[in-house]
Amino acid sequence: MIDLELSKDISLEQIHELTHLAQEAYKNSYVPYSHYPVGAATLWSSGRIVSGCNVENASYGLTICAERNSVFHAVSHGERELKAVAIGVPTEAFPSPCGACRQVLREFARDCLVILVNGKGQTKTISLKALLPESFGPEFLTDG
Repeated sequence: MIDLELSKDISLEQIHELTHLAQEAYKNSYVPYSHYPVGAATLWSSGRIVSGCNVENASYGLTICAERNSVFHAVSHGERELKAVAIGVPTEAFPSPCGACRQVLREFARDCLVILVNGKGQTKTISLKALLPESFGPEFLTDG
């Protein structure tokens, strides 16, 4: 079931494209250590959709998750307002963004639609606020 409030400005076509691109993106993952490919696709207020995959490194701390890869690519091309993200994996279990990814998503949206896609193409939706309640964001750092 899709949260109607969060998806009110997102077309069904955009939701389908997000889920499809997230599933396609994990195919490009570089995961020689965990063998757990993840893809993400982010929808921005401009209407642009940007995908990304996880890229692991032998120095584990340098690994980048799919969600952050997608966000950083979009931001480097001028995007600033996140509307939705889809996260796809090839497994039967649904994915869940790590804490670092949740905070990076929060930097660009107080709340947004998060679509989780498993390897069977099944989806689960949740809000970013539900994933990261009582969150800290850029508005806390503004002057008075």
